[in-house]
Amino acid sequence: MGTVTDPIGDMLARIRNAVLARHNNVKIPVSKVKLEIAKILHEEGYIRGYQLVGKGREMRIRLKYDQRNDPVLRGLKRVSKPGRRVYVARGELPRVLSGLGVAILSTDQGIMTAREARRRGIGGEVLAYIW
Repeated sequence: MGTVTDPIGDMLARIRNAVLARHNNVKIPVSKVKLEIAKILHEEGYIRGYQLVGKGREMRIRLKYDQRNDPVLRGLKRVSKPGRRVYVARGELPRVLSGLGVAILSTDQGIMTAREARRRGIGGEVLAYIW
């Protein structure tokens, strides 16, 4: 196993693969940024929850499915990558699927949704789209 050059991309790929395989949980190496992303996923209703495991080195994300056992989380897209950073000004904040999805941004005030950044009137780096 080599070192991961894009930890956020790795996190999104692990979640995507776990959802496709219909797993209930997925374990991910933990970081402050990943915890903030998990918090947003939970607040926006895409996952059932998350918790630290393995002496706080890993995070277990509990995936969410509807009554028909279809995943609530339909898609994840990494936007800003290590090779190509994507920044937006406050007037250019993205809307995902006409507001049905969520854009996650890294701003100087922390990790937040584009909706929150719009409310605060700030821009930042677009980390991912979730729908």
